[in-house]
Amino acid sequence: MTNITLGRFAAAIICAASVCTACASDSEDSPVNQQERVIKFEGIENGRDMGGLVMQDGRSVSFGKLVRSANLSEATDADVAILKNRYQLTDVFDFRFEAEEAAAPDRIIEGVTYTQLSTLPASFLAAAGTGIASSGKIDTRDLGALLMQFAFNPQMQAMAKQLYPAIVTEPQSQSYYGEFLRGVLKAKGGVLWHCSQGKDRAGWAAAFVLAALGASREVIVQDFDLSNESYAAKVEALSSQLRDKAKQQSADGTTTADTNAAIAFIKAMIGVSRENFEATLDLIDQKYGSMSQYMENQLGFSKEEQLQLRNKYLTNTK
Repeated sequence: MTNITLGRFAAAIICAASVCTACASDSEDSPVNQQERVIKFEGIENGRDMGGLVMQDGRSVSFGKLVRSANLSEATDADVAILKNRYQLTDVFDFRFEAEEAAAPDRIIEGVTYTQLSTLPASFLAAAGTGIASSGKIDTRDLGALLMQFAFNPQMQAMAKQLYPAIVTEPQSQSYYGEFLRGVLKAKGGVLWHCSQGKDRAGWAAAFVLAALGASREVIVQDFDLSNESYAAKVEALSSQLRDKAKQQSADGTTTADTNAAIAFIKAMIGVSRENFEATLDLIDQKYGSMSQYMENQLGFSKEEQLQLRNKYLTNTK
């Protein structure tokens, strides 16, 4: 596998996840109706209000203050109206790296402060840079074709599996997530955060917000896993193409790999890997003691700041 090929993969799969054979959502078991949280944007994918989630102290996250989503490059006037009127948006945090942002810049909303914090780990960013240099651009419109190309490749699957552990252990990523949390605490109005698809890097941001607010692990995992519902149609479309390709290969006598494993790879890359997410939560506990200690010592978000965050964003109304 050449550095250029690996770079093309990293550049396109900047929100990669590991192979997962159990990505179905458990949202029906959540203590809140998850459909109430879905924001029906016209041009923004994977949008949801963090409101309604119940914390361990019995309080719940207030609606209309915290939003996670995919990028805002195709936000419509109607979407902007929702963000300005319903959320009184003042702050957007963008976890993409510079070339991603340049390829699909966010729509600028008057009165909103934009902060770019590239939380992609250095190793992945370096590989992505190789891919950009080889092609001169990032064109995520070819994402499906690239996934089809790499679906059977064990090295690509292994690289994807390394993403979540790298995010939580990379010092620069930790620093940026800490800066993000302080930004959420200081925000004067509504806050929105995103990466490219709003699922992996933005998903970890949501996990850290929820952890600081006092959420249980179950609530954190269920929110992360909801991105699988947002991208279910895309997953099925690519999986169908992959099955057709496998049937053709079988007819030609050229099948060389496990079709089920390839489909599982597609599912995890377009959606999220709950399995890898939970394994990385375990890694945080093993390496840093607990999520609470990680928040304080690695992200630099103190217990006092966490209490302030709870007072700002939690309500006694369920």
